[in-house]
Amino acid sequence: MHEIDSIARPADAVVSAWFRARRYIGDRDRGHISDLLYALLRHHARLGWWLAKHGRQDVPRNRLLAWLVLDGGKTRDQVHGLFNGGKFAPAVLMDHERALLVKLQGCTIDHPAMPDEVRLECPSWALDPLRRRFQDSFGREMAALLATAPLDLRVNPLKSTREAALRALRDLGLRAEASRMAPFGIRVKERPSLASLPMLRNGEVEIQDEGSQLVAMLVDARPGERVVDFCAGAGGKTLAIAAQMANKGHVIACDVSDSRLKRSAERFRRAGLHNIETRPLASERDRWVKRHKGSFDRVLVDAPCSGTGTWRRNPDARWRTLGPGLDNLLPLQAGILASAARLVKPGGRLVYATCSMLPQENEAQVAAFLAAHPAFRAVPLREAAPQFTDSAHPDHLSLTPARHDTDGFFAAVMQREPTPSPEQPSPE
Repeated sequence: MHEIDSIARPADAVVSAWFRARRYIGDRDRGHISDLLYALLRHHARLGWWLAKHGRQDVPRNRLLAWLVLDGGKTRDQVHGLFNGGKFAPAVLMDHERALLVKLQGCTIDHPAMPDEVRLECPSWALDPLRRRFQDSFGREMAALLATAPLDLRVNPLKSTREAALRALRDLGLRAEASRMAPFGIRVKERPSLASLPMLRNGEVEIQDEGSQLVAMLVDARPGERVVDFCAGAGGKTLAIAAQMANKGHVIACDVSDSRLKRSAERFRRAGLHNIETRPLASERDRWVKRHKGSFDRVLVDAPCSGTGTWRRNPDARWRTLGPGLDNLLPLQAGILASAARLVKPGGRLVYATCSMLPQENEAQVAAFLAAHPAFRAVPLREAAPQFTDSAHPDHLSLTPARHDTDGFFAAVMQREPTPSPEQPSPE
């Protein structure tokens, strides 16, 4: 916890580095440590509330003590036994820590006096927008965001089939089933050591949330087409798009982070995909965009966002701002979408996506873009992907944790008109 609080990196990256430096820790103990750490992160606001109520410092050791009593169900004697000062055990409890245990004994993690943002583990900046977004289902969606995210896999059709991958996973003793919506998706019902999955090492499957798989499907890339993944990041959706194209055509993975693109290249190689080119950009207005305007059949803009849809997977993201805040994200998203749209050829498809559930990052951005770019029209979901029949939005793809058991995702499909009328501008 000290490292997570002090290092400006996502919690999962900090945890991975911590374990790499301690390879002597076995898989089972790693699982227990990770589960405990993420439980503390998921209950951040409530644990802080209890500590403040009793005038205690909000530090990791106090949080752990509070958690063990309030939700771990430990008695004072059991906690004393854990904090015994042994070789791998925490230091013996001090008097003020014993006093805290006494005050918390018999309490539970929730308390009726907690304000909504504490009880629901929702930061104040997102509380009102999410409440307006979900209305009567707000509480249910926030509760779903506190659950542990499942392990979702996407089968690489160039190397395997879903049926073969399911058999292989079950042969390893894992409970695995076909995803409900994504045709190449598999959900594993437990948390195995990823190093124990040979199909992951050889590129037969990739880790990808089912919702992310559906967003990639909306691109509807065909073999032989030219496609841009404008904010490719680690390349998860790029992989899915290139596989849709059966290794035929040309996919360009763009990002402002050259290091992320270099890491993604190994994933592309492992998956056996040879139709992907990586292209680092200086910014969304990079000169490369202007040079290739109107050249691509499909453009995906998976825009940087607040990440509210990933809170069950990244619980620390609720409270730690590691990138631009929302006020800076909104104009950045608009600028990225407008610039990437220049790449779409007449008749081509533009997909705007986020892993956010905030309307101002989603529907509002699409509406503003369409108002400013009359050469584009929105393609209703029933037309773009009629197989998606359970979206939380009538015209766009909208996935939520409580309704779909995926991360929260939004995606809108737009098309540049095949032949712009005289009053409409051609690609900039």
